[in-house]
Amino acid sequence: MGNFLINFIYAIPAILISLSFHEMAHAYASYRLGDPTAKRLGRLSMNPLKHLDPVGTLMLVVSVYSGFGFGWAKPVPIDPSYYKNYKRGTAVVSLAGPLSNLLLAFVFSFPMALIAAKNGLTADIIYNSRYSILYNSFSLEAILFNISRYFYLINIGLAVFNIIPIPPLDGSKILAVVLPSKAYFGLMRYERYIGLVRLAFMAVKSGILSTVMWPFRRAVELLFSLIGSLII
Repeated sequence: MGNFLINFIYAIPAILISLSFHEMAHAYASYRLGDPTAKRLGRLSMNPLKHLDPVGTLMLVVSVYSGFGFGWAKPVPIDPSYYKNYKRGTAVVSLAGPLSNLLLAFVFSFPMALIAAKNGLTADIIYNSRYSILYNSFSLEAILFNISRYFYLINIGLAVFNIIPIPPLDGSKILAVVLPSKAYFGLMRYERYIGLVRLAFMAVKSGILSTVMWPFRRAVELLFSLIGSLII
């Protein structure tokens, strides 16, 4: 119970910041493309209360203990009619969220790797999310490592999960670039229903989702490991 509470204390700030950063990235990208909708509605903010979805946040809290960490926040409202190119603008705004999570994971991978390497761990263990590596002490080094580890795990999970091309996830919006308009808008007509099926599937067969995500997650981890080995 004690370890669970300590891990929970580390996980919550990482979850709140990561979800908020993801949604703010969508809002900022849309704003930069000329759409004031998200800013007008207060979504161009790091305030978690502006972004949190109760079910998506709970899913992230539960799943992070499996080493994967997938969840979602409230979608950022956008108006693509402001974009010069509807399809390209929609794809850019959709990619902004997952890319923001990869940026956070990349930044926090450095203190994580530096501390772990100092304590004798090798890169194939440090960057692999299937290894449960957390320190139980409350030294400054241990606290920094645990915070960095949670940011690393959660943000890779968020990036990979949200890039899945299933409505209403970010990956489905990127389909606007590759699918004919008729096919894309036909698919989006059923976005709400597909989202409900996704929720039901995750509730019943969450292990399958983790299995599907694993190769993509591992590819990101190996890339970070390669970059880290060149710098650290």
